[in-house]
Amino acid sequence: MPTSPSSSAQAARRAVADRLREIRQDAGLSAKEVADHTGWYKSKVSRLENAVTPPSDDDIRAWCRACGADGLAADLVAASRTADGMYIEWRRLQRTGLRRLQESYVPLFQRTRVFRIYCSNVVPGLLQTDGYARALLGSIAAFREAPDDVSDAVAARLERSRVIHEGNHRFALLVEEAALRHRVGDAATMAGQLGHLLSVMSLPAVSLGVIPFTAERRMWMIETFSVYDEEQAQVELLTAQVNVTAPSEVHQYLKAFREFSKLAVYGAEARALITAAIDALD
Repeated sequence: MPTSPSSSAQAARRAVADRLREIRQDAGLSAKEVADHTGWYKSKVSRLENAVTPPSDDDIRAWCRACGADGLAADLVAASRTADGMYIEWRRLQRTGLRRLQESYVPLFQRTRVFRIYCSNVVPGLLQTDGYARALLGSIAAFREAPDDVSDAVAARLERSRVIHEGNHRFALLVEEAALRHRVGDAATMAGQLGHLLSVMSLPAVSLGVIPFTAERRMWMIETFSVYDEEQAQVELLTAQVNVTAPSEVHQYLKAFREFSKLAVYGAEARALITAAIDALD
């Protein structure tokens, strides 16, 4: 069973806070003395040590300087930045629009050899058509009140999706049958999207499974997630993107993917479910 998808970030932030406390204690200083040396209120020292407030790079450097441990600052800054990158609010990622976010995935996609993607609610981004992506990203931009660069974002999403046809990559994708039935855009848009799924299923690098409504659930539906090789998982929450790198947690997502794979149907059976979804649009 996967743990809370933000637990990696919480644990990493806690580890940074604990390290700050250890550095202070090793220096033989009280919280008040650190506050005096840095010119902060004592309450700030407490918030940093208890992971209530994430430290800035300058906070860490000032802390280490106050404790006579300047040599530890660089590693701690790196650890803090890693923790900060694990849980990133969508409003932060999308504050300049959606295009740059789409483009930011390109290096990750290029170096990944095996993609494992589970989608419970929408068609995977790598398989989206222009019309479907336009309707979906348009609704996301409106909901999150992001700058309207949907056309550019769609172009960037389709460009990054070319990875399916290029290089030495393999794609294992699983969708809940509900994702075939949730109407994103109008009926024509959905028909085009579902027809595209039928065509990409024939690509040698792509394995597309559909988990039927009728599957006897041994694994419950969870949030959409992707696992890149066996090194990193990304989880999509309503408010944030969670990057999971702790091996034990990546393992949990790989285990979940294996369980979902057992529930899915492939080949002719998957095509039948997709075709039925197209017929239901009439």
